[in-house]
Amino acid sequence: MEMTTTTEKCISSVHGGNNRREEYPKEGADDDVEAGVLGRDGEAAASPAAATTTRQRLVSLDVFRGITVALMILVDDVGGIVPAISHSPWDGVTLADFVFPFFLFIVGVSLAFAYKKVPDKMLATKKAMLRAVKLFIVGLILQGGFFHGIHELTYGVDIRKIRLMGVLQRIAIAYLVVALCEIWLRRVSSGGDIGSGSMLITRYHHQMFVGLVLVVTYLVILYGLHVPDWEYEVTSPDSTVKHFLVKCGVKGDTGPGCNAVGMIDRSVLGIQHLYAHPVYLKTEQCSMASPRNGPLPPNAPSWCEAPFDPEGLLSSLMAIVTCLIGLQIGHVIVHFKKHNERIKRWSILSLCLLTLGFSLHLFGLHMNKSLYSLSYTCVTTGTAGLFFVAIYLLVDVKGYKRPALPMEWMGKHALMIFVLVACNVIPVLVQGFYWKEPSNNLLKLIGIGG
Repeated sequence: MEMTTTTEKCISSVHGGNNRREEYPKEGADDDVEAGVLGRDGEAAASPAAATTTRQRLVSLDVFRGITVALMILVDDVGGIVPAISHSPWDGVTLADFVFPFFLFIVGVSLAFAYKKVPDKMLATKKAMLRAVKLFIVGLILQGGFFHGIHELTYGVDIRKIRLMGVLQRIAIAYLVVALCEIWLRRVSSGGDIGSGSMLITRYHHQMFVGLVLVVTYLVILYGLHVPDWEYEVTSPDSTVKHFLVKCGVKGDTGPGCNAVGMIDRSVLGIQHLYAHPVYLKTEQCSMASPRNGPLPPNAPSWCEAPFDPEGLLSSLMAIVTCLIGLQIGHVIVHFKKHNERIKRWSILSLCLLTLGFSLHLFGLHMNKSLYSLSYTCVTTGTAGLFFVAIYLLVDVKGYKRPALPMEWMGKHALMIFVLVACNVIPVLVQGFYWKEPSNNLLKLIGIGG
């Protein structure tokens, strides 16, 4: 099982798929609201009273989340057999590389409902901060190395080597920043509803400005920061310590060894707290079995065995941008009542993002998940937008809800599935019971392992 994808399967969308039937949460989203209440004609309920009389949810958001969960399990279980759908070793995207942005997109859409009305901004801020801290701590436990794996019965982690960042931690950061933007950075309506795209931009232009600042900051640091030579050590299984020197001395490099993303993480977090099995181990430079993991070639670059965190600090800026775009998609649901209005605005934004992303890729700003590049952000978020349009059209407009019930169920119970199945908690617990020898366990009995 590939470690990178397994880690990604621990994604939580913060509100955990718990679709309550309230469109107007109290005290800054005290209830975990993820989908607005729709009227009988598919229009959003205009008041709490209307929400009481019409109880039809926006099912497409749950279905979207459920399909993403299923996709995550698929790429993890099949990715080792079919490398074409597993994570790209470096530049380029595969099916697996769309999963994480899809979840960030869902978090953003959900926040538009969760903080639609905020009576007490300070209270809402405290609750958002508390939720983010909880999620970050869960990420440290599940992804910091506490569970060593399904083939070991030991557990625990050396604090000196714990992985500080991870998928859950990154989502916690994105959730907090975007929630604060929604709570504090929106123009209070002076009366009347929003009736045009320009009015929507006027109300939320401060949030969009934050996204622009994040993009500019990321690009300036990535392409303008000087990356010096650096060193690291690796301890082999036989306790032999190997010392490596990586020669850089460059600006704007986007390769695995000399990029600013890795340099900032090594400087701020410490190399001992980064992910020890980076995806670039599957590149041709680092694997004789590329695109699978394999033995190092004789002339492998010195950076091949270096830790690198795909959920690092600098790249998290672009993850926040993905979440902010999802938030704007959610605003369209909140403020525009007709199906055709929503679909048109979602489609235009998504197609613009796809066009920009592919254009940037063609001009040399390659799509790269590990760096969370601008082109990668545009393409994956644009794809998420169009995918959401398709699900919304089929489920909430055309009414094909019964065939989508399994995905809806998975979406509602996403957090439980992530923790118990995707993070290997159930296999670890099951394998913890054995007869006489650790190898004689229930997994061996049913033919899974032992």
